[in-house]
Amino acid sequence: MAFLMKSMLSNQVKNLGLGGGGEESKEESTPSDPAAAAGMTREEYEEYQKQMVEEKMERDAAFAQKKAERACLRVHLREKYRLPKSELDENQIQMAGDDVGLPEDLQKMVAEDQVEEEDKDSILGQLQNLQNMDMDTIKEKAQATFTEMKQAAEQKCSVM
Repeated sequence: MAFLMKSMLSNQVKNLGLGGGGEESKEESTPSDPAAAAGMTREEYEEYQKQMVEEKMERDAAFAQKKAERACLRVHLREKYRLPKSELDENQIQMAGDDVGLPEDLQKMVAEDQVEEEDKDSILGQLQNLQNMDMDTIKEKAQATFTEMKQAAEQKCSVM
């Protein structure tokens, strides 16, 4: 019943023109030309659209380059730590082109890591590691481990 009354009254109000026709005025006020909606002439609007497309292409290219650099770093780390290769990273590098490399900051970090690893792998690096070890604590740990193993064996074996 309420629906019927509402529909009858709304139709009558629209016919009187007392503000019931808000939908029609909205349609009339919106221009069909997007340039006019933006407050520009047609040429300005076309130039603006071209600039927007060019900027988007530049951003996309920069983003693809960054993604390829990150993929290159991941490939480098996978090679370094002998992890399985990722096809996704290789695809990203191929999509960006052959001019992909590590950023300068990352190249410096990788070079420093390689120098440190070479120092540790050398005989002098191993000797320095021996000097830094505390022989007393190593002996204590070895004796504690031996006594623990002995006690575990005694508990499990009835002969001992």
